[in-house]
Amino acid sequence: MSEVKVREGETFESALRRFNKKIKQNGILSEVRRREHYEKPSVRRKRKLVAAKKRRAKAG
Repeated sequence: MSEVKVREGETFESALRRFNKKIKQNGILSEVRRREHYEKPSVRRKRKLVAAKKRRAKAG
């Protein structure tokens, strides 16, 4: 669980910005989006295979 303590004299907007940055670094937002809808195992395998092919094409 990510947590940001508001510093003395800090505005809400800057604390929110720090919180959003921490969430992105931890990958929480992408995980939530990934789990938003159920994905069949066959679809998950296909998506991973396509991503691997894309990485290999980019590297080589």
